[in-house]
Amino acid sequence: MLLTGNYKEIEPASGAIIMANGIFLIGAVEAFPILDIQLGRYLAFILLISWIVIYKRLSVQFFHRDFLVPYLKNPVDSFTIGTWIAGVSVICNVFLRYFPEILLVTQAMAILNTFLWLFFVANCFYNFKLLLFNHQDYPVQGAILLSTVGTQSIIVLLNNVFFELPTLFSASMIVFGLVFYVAGMILITNRYVRKRDWTLANDWANTNCIIHGALSITGLAIVSTNTFTPSFVTVFWIVIFLILIFVEIIEIMRAVTRIKLYGWNKGIFSYHITQWSRNFTFGMFYAFTIVMHKNPFYIVPNGLYNFQVSFMSVWAWIVLIALLGQIALYVKSRLEKAEFIPHRKGAL
Repeated sequence: MLLTGNYKEIEPASGAIIMANGIFLIGAVEAFPILDIQLGRYLAFILLISWIVIYKRLSVQFFHRDFLVPYLKNPVDSFTIGTWIAGVSVICNVFLRYFPEILLVTQAMAILNTFLWLFFVANCFYNFKLLLFNHQDYPVQGAILLSTVGTQSIIVLLNNVFFELPTLFSASMIVFGLVFYVAGMILITNRYVRKRDWTLANDWANTNCIIHGALSITGLAIVSTNTFTPSFVTVFWIVIFLILIFVEIIEIMRAVTRIKLYGWNKGIFSYHITQWSRNFTFGMFYAFTIVMHKNPFYIVPNGLYNFQVSFMSVWAWIVLIALLGQIALYVKSRLEKAEFIPHRKGAL
């Protein structure tokens, strides 16, 4: 039964906050021993508190009729349910790393998350049908690739929390997630290639970085479950790396354009919930690479391996700096909002 009445609103994509911070704690944090060894459990506990606050509000909001009905009817926005699934998957892996003693709790969360994913998959099929056949001109963006992110996160979660899944099952699920990716990329390409009335500054979405992030989590799912061959993974990593460079060049061009049009503050230093997706994708590429290196099944050529080691030593700093910058933007927005509300009330 759906609820009615007032509730405290929260951005539906707020699960991305947990995704972005959590993926750092299970990936790039290894490059910073102080953060990992000395502060890791404290940071993980802070993330747990954040998760409880965010997901409690998301849960209350989800069961309110005035939110749920229009939300599910939006063929793009409803894909943000993928952030809820990936957020739970990530924090469960954080628990495995820092709080292994609560394994039963982590397993229970994984089971509940799997049921949420089943609901999400049904919603994805419905929305892809609408977008591919009924609303081909709908302004899609990278959020639809959360269909892939959510699916692959479940594979990684179940494999890590319970036991190594059967190879055929894992491979089938990974391919299933890639089918979502292909469908999403068809829609995104259709928007930016066929349409001529869009601008880089205003119409290139923050969530388009999921173009490479969804592939990175697919790579993580592969190397976590020992599916596909080392040769395939080597080529796959190179492809993701090239796509990452291409997309981030577009991001830099977009940032320069926005600064020219709107100035520094409004152009790039204004907070939006979708910006967390960039932190998640950065961290996910690192996590994919480091897990691939740790898995003896996936041996890459020496030249590529040495390049990866050198690149990832720099990339770890980029992940950290980008995350700290995003946290600073979030704090800045909260302070500005706190200052605005008393001022507005005093004016009434």
